[in-house]
Amino acid sequence: MYREEYRRWLEADLIDCDLKTELMRISNDDDAIKDRFAVSLQFGTAGLRGTLGAGTNRMNIWVVRQATQGVADWVKTQGGTQTVAISYDSRLKGYTFAKDAAGVLAANGIHVMIYDELMPVPALSFATRYYHCNAGIMVTASHNPAKYNGYKAYGPDGCQMTDDAAAVVYDAIQKTDVLTGAKYMSFAEGVEKGLIRFVGDDCKEALYEAIESRQVRPGLAASSGLKLVYSPLNGTGLVPVTRILKDLGITDVTIVPEQEYPNGYFTTCPYPNPEIFEALQKGLELAKEVGADLMLATDPDADRVGIAMKCPDGSYELVTGNEMGVLLLDYICAGRIEKGTMPRNPVAVKSIVSTPLADKVAEHYGVELRHVLTGFKWIGDQIAQLEAAGEADRFIFGFEESYGYLAGPYVRDKDAVIGSMLICEMAAYYRSIGSSIKQRMEEIYAQYGRYLNQVDSFEFPGLTGMDKMAGIMNSLRENPPADIAGRKVVEIRDYAKPEETGLPKANVLIYTLDNGSVVVVRPSGTEPKIKTYFTTLGATLEEAQKEKKILADALAPLFA
Repeated sequence: MYREEYRRWLEADLIDCDLKTELMRISNDDDAIKDRFAVSLQFGTAGLRGTLGAGTNRMNIWVVRQATQGVADWVKTQGGTQTVAISYDSRLKGYTFAKDAAGVLAANGIHVMIYDELMPVPALSFATRYYHCNAGIMVTASHNPAKYNGYKAYGPDGCQMTDDAAAVVYDAIQKTDVLTGAKYMSFAEGVEKGLIRFVGDDCKEALYEAIESRQVRPGLAASSGLKLVYSPLNGTGLVPVTRILKDLGITDVTIVPEQEYPNGYFTTCPYPNPEIFEALQKGLELAKEVGADLMLATDPDADRVGIAMKCPDGSYELVTGNEMGVLLLDYICAGRIEKGTMPRNPVAVKSIVSTPLADKVAEHYGVELRHVLTGFKWIGDQIAQLEAAGEADRFIFGFEESYGYLAGPYVRDKDAVIGSMLICEMAAYYRSIGSSIKQRMEEIYAQYGRYLNQVDSFEFPGLTGMDKMAGIMNSLRENPPADIAGRKVVEIRDYAKPEETGLPKANVLIYTLDNGSVVVVRPSGTEPKIKTYFTTLGATLEEAQKEKKILADALAPLFA
């Protein structure tokens, strides 16, 4: 079957000469053909993500058109404005895919609002809500290496598409022939017919106003003298982040020159992920050179932000997503109470794999902290529930350990723009009172205990990777461990059993041990990886690290 599909693509008019060249190059390589054509990229709640190239198991205009026809079929059943918003980041072929998606929607009689410049995930979520769209499409592969691109689908609430809607779209995709099934008109024709329009300045300005309205201590940053190094990692953050910082009055901003402008090859950071040291290395070198208080980096679609903070000895220390989530929660709560802007019955939200330290901080400030499944759409869902009850203002903050933060109901996805604003405002505030982010973090640990949160990942590449991952998860369920490294398992929470957890079904296992440590095992939703999350608590960092190593060493053979 896969050879037949390969021949069909080889004989088709593929438009993109890169695809034709690739197909001819692999003509005598059965493994390469099988890898591209034996399966198709799966459309799930995160949409599509894959390597760029030819075939049904790659990201290319044909797979994008097929997916968009599926979205169009779903939109046509929804009534409403019959409009879809589109944005794209700096990924290779990003604008091409965005225009092709617009052409498919227009050919289906659906109106399109598309950005006239690359813009991040939060801007797409905002435009979807601003124009009362039925759906949104973001062309991005988030923090994956340069050879990837992807396609995220959003619902009318600006949240990533629900499982139910994604299943309907996937069904429609299955009925659409990848090469001939999608309706299509050129982008120019769509514009000429008034079906494709560009997002207006009114929408862009409204987003900036919504973000800036969530300042905790307005006006403080301008007089702080904060010195900042920033890297957009060759992605979409440059325009919105620098605009916000300028509006805040933070003017001493040095941008990492090699990573300033859009570049889908990500030549200086092959893995453009602000969670990892290599991506921040150029920025750290520059921070040391100019003596910055803070080094900040946003990922290519600017929905996640990572930082390095200056320590008293002049060195720089990376701040984890869990630490920053706790720092921001603490700062927002303390600041809003001080300013009298804390709503009644405030609500914060975190994912189940994020640090329990946040629970201690929320409890201290009298904030209800809700736990949701991994994936920011579940945090968005909590905001939607509050909004439906006329209580959206109760939401003060949401975060995931993977560097995603949101402080306001104006969008329904993580937002590195507001994350950058609040981190800089927080740094400016601590600087103004003779303290620092580093000092505040140590104070939090002294108050609540020395929590350590670390994640290990195990990769399962190739066509059999997903099967291996499924086998490991099944084995853990069928033979649950009574102990891990001699630490007795006192509770197992299996999120595949919603009747026990009270949350939607998810492929996640959480083990609580008799010494208070917590181990979470979950397959990634977007990559062929199983992730293990460790929370350990010690009198010192060294003690917590030692305990984490003991647990990790005991579990590692399971994933070999």
